[in-house]
Amino acid sequence: MFQPKIPTMPQPSGLVTPPAVVQPAIITPGTIAPAPAAAPVPSRPVVQLTPGTAVALVGAGTAVVMVVGTVLVSLLLAVAVTSASVAVCAVVLRSLIASDAKRR
Repeated sequence: MFQPKIPTMPQPSGLVTPPAVVQPAIITPGTIAPAPAAAPVPSRPVVQLTPGTAVALVGAGTAVVMVVGTVLVSLLLAVAVTSASVAVCAVVLRSLIASDAKRR
């Protein structure tokens, strides 16, 4: 009951076509075609790093790091506050259950 059952491959049904036979190509000697002319390489704009763009890149990178750091720290703080509140609730419930057991 718990052993897996491996399905068997069914036999092919219907018409089965045989593999196509590939005929060898016949090469006839002829004239050699001239090589195509080399296509001109499109000129791409070159990125120039000026002092202004370097300062902008450093500023943008710093801003991204600050935002990501702030989000991660706030998430960590939220987890810490939540775990502390759950711990306080557990202590209070334990105290209430213990005092209820002593009254009986």
